[in-house]
Parts: sequence; C-alpha cells; structure tokens
Amino acid sequence: MAAVGDDDALDLVVSLHRLLRLLRRSGPEPRLQPTPLIVLALLNQYGPSRVGVLAERAACTQPTVTAAVVQLEGAGLVRREADPADGRATRVVMTARGARELFRTGRGEAGALATRLGSLQPDEVRTILEAGRLLRRITDRD
Repeated sequence: MAAVGDDDALDLVVSLHRLLRLLRRSGPEPRLQPTPLIVLALLNQYGPSRVGVLAERAACTQPTVTAAVVQLEGAGLVRREADPADGRATRVVMTARGARELFRTGRGEAGALATRLGSLQPDEVRTILEAGRLLRRITDRD
C-alpha cells in the first residue's frame, strides 16, 4: 500500500468538499441538503431500510437521519411502513416522487460536473473517472 501524507490527504478532502459544494449550488432548485440526499441515494441503492441501518450506512447519527427522514417525509419523498421482519419496527421507503427527485437532483449535478470535466484533457477525464470508481470502493467498504 502506498503511503499517503497528511498534507496530501487534507488537500484531497478540501478539494472533495469544494467540488460537492459547487455541484450542490449548480444543481436544480429546490436543493436537497446533503443528508436527505444521501438518505434517498441509500434507499435507492439498498431499498427500504430502518433508520438505524441508514445512519450506519450514511456514517452519521441516528437523530441526524431521523431529522432527514422527517424532512423527506414532509415533502412526500419517503414514507414509513411496518417492517415485515419485525412488526414493532418501521422502515423507510422511497416514494415514486422521491425517486424522481433523486434522479432530477443527480442529473442536474451530473450535468454541472460534465460541463466542468469538459474543460479537461481526455486523459485527465479518464483519471478522474477512475478515481471516482476507487472512491466508491473506499466508501462501499463499510
């Protein structure tokens, strides 16, 4: 494994945060905040889930995810239903409206990113796309 210095890692973290902020600002109105957007993306990827599972996958606290679910539920983007595996528990389900909103937001931000990538050389674009696949491996590891 290659050694990574703290300064290089910090530079990458700052660059990723700046990129995400830029994409969020470039996306369509109204904008979903990061945690609700992550919750929708997780529901899209894994299907109906309990709040605790969503919090674990999103790497944040259960109260944070609960607040995001309340916001999403109020907007009609998710609903809660009894967990078929345990009738005492509930799980969060993305609605058709939530799926449309996730797609709309994702496409808007992807379009903004594609525009930015268009200013780079083809080999640089390939490098960034490969880095995206590697970042996905890092985040999916947990």
